[in-house]
Amino acid sequence: MEILTELYNLTGLAQLSWQMVLMWPVILLLLYLAVYKNFEPLLLVPIAFGALLANLPTAGLVNPPLGEDPGGLFYYISQGVHLEIFPPLIFLGVGALTDFGPLIANPRTLLLGAAAQFGVFATYLGAIALGFSPEQAASVGIIGGADGPTSIFLSNKLAPELLAPIAVAAYSYMALVPLLQPPIMRALTTPQERKIRMRSLRAVSKREKLLFSLAVTVVCILLVPAASALIGMLMLGNFLRECGVTERLSKAAQNEVINVITILLGTSVGITMTGERFIQTETLMILGLGVVAFGIATACGVLMAKAMNLVSGRNPINPLIGSAGVSAVPMAARVSQVEGQRADPANFLLMHAMGPNVAGVIGTAVVAGYFIARLGGG
Repeated sequence: MEILTELYNLTGLAQLSWQMVLMWPVILLLLYLAVYKNFEPLLLVPIAFGALLANLPTAGLVNPPLGEDPGGLFYYISQGVHLEIFPPLIFLGVGALTDFGPLIANPRTLLLGAAAQFGVFATYLGAIALGFSPEQAASVGIIGGADGPTSIFLSNKLAPELLAPIAVAAYSYMALVPLLQPPIMRALTTPQERKIRMRSLRAVSKREKLLFSLAVTVVCILLVPAASALIGMLMLGNFLRECGVTERLSKAAQNEVINVITILLGTSVGITMTGERFIQTETLMILGLGVVAFGIATACGVLMAKAMNLVSGRNPINPLIGSAGVSAVPMAARVSQVEGQRADPANFLLMHAMGPNVAGVIGTAVVAGYFIARLGGG
């Protein structure tokens, strides 16, 4: 009997906690949504698998260096989060993958991206009312931008103690855009509004795109220096894409760089989803506030489009593209396209929705920079 007891104690079963087991259904749900519902599997699969590792009695995986022990694998991988390396590199890839032409061709959609930031500020005030510090409230509010890298970047500076639940909430809601946004979009628009066909966008020249990248870099960094890392890498990636003489670098940023960083960042986020950390009131409050932030951001984008139509005359905006003002590129734009085609199968909104989608990325990064400067994060 003693031998059996010793053998049992040598296995992981002796270290398994009820909190770990309680997280397994959550992990299975994330994997189900990723694999069978195709809800952003590139994000959810690494996060969910990292969470699975976090809720098993692993050895030598996350432990810091101690004496002759060199430390665990994920101790070192997670330094890319703590040292603020991964989020800017993700922005490099996003910039290289994204065509800013729709925003340049229809600059008024910048207002839709700006309107979505109301979700960030509304949740910031709500979080303060619930007892969070201003630094914590800002980190929670930025979830409304549906921008995982920016959420990590900001919370790492202002509220590192909340990094894990904020990162998980931000990436989870990014992945669940196709599930969370449509009910809000339908509730705030009429069938006639959802059928609005927008004018074709004009062709944007290479020179315009290059000047836009340079202008946004200069203006944003002059106004909000704290956002330099995010804005700078975003626009560098886009310049590599558009200049036409760095095809190898652009393809590397679009593929190898962003793919590797997505795996490392996703699993680093997932590895923080331990049952002991997540089965807490504070974590549940953050997850709840994240949904509120995301919902308000989506609603404000749609309502701004409806308001703009009051003065748009013969060139109306389909309010569905207002929901793309959140930063989830290109997921939110695809949702606008899908909802538009449900109302009118011959309507194509994707390129129009990319305008506010790009504006949302820039807007959320600028808001994060404002919070960092205002609240003393660097």
